Amino acid sequence: MRSVSIIGLASADLKASSPPVPSATMAATGQGRTSVRVNVTGTGKASVETGISVLDHLVSLLATYASFDIALEVEPGNADAEIVGAARALGESLAAPLRAKGVRGHGAAILPADEALANVVLEVSDRPAVFSNVDLSQARVGGLATDVAARFLDQLTESAGLTVHVRLIEGSDTQHVLEAIFKALGVALAEACRPRKDGQ
Repeated sequence: MRSVSIIGLASADLKASSPPVPSATMAATGQGRTSVRVNVTGTGKASVETGISVLDHLVSLLATYASFDIALEVEPGNADAEIVGAARALGESLAAPLRAKGVRGHGAAILPADEALANVVLEVSDRPAVFSNVDLSQARVGGLATDVAARFLDQLTESAGLTVHVRLIEGSDTQHVLEAIFKALGVALAEACRPRKDGQ
């Protein structure tokens, strides 16, 4: 039976003049351990080791385009279970900063990756869900079954407490589609963590 323990650290308040705000989570499971550290006021530094190079690349893209510092490490184990565990830990690390006093709590972005163009719109929600027109149920990219990427996104969304809409505007290459989605997701998350201005 899998047991999961979560330890989280996050500031309750984010302001433009605040020092960097860390959020740290560690999850222990029957197959291994997942460790995550996130700074949402970082510079886009990423150290990601999931054991799957394509997923490492996608999460690193998210960090770069969000300007979040993300350290994510997954010990070897049942690959699918550990990937979902990593997404859960990352989502829970983002939950508090997304709800910090004075932040927007919503964001949107359209980003390209070569011929692919993706639109991601998100908002903090008590009814988290992903709504997407992208079918990732069949293809594989660099050893990653793309349904695993979809499940990573689903679990991240649920754990962070977000409603996320993903729309693929253009795109034929599966890797480029995934890159465009994760880049847009990063920018949208960064917007959601920014201080709220009048009328926002």
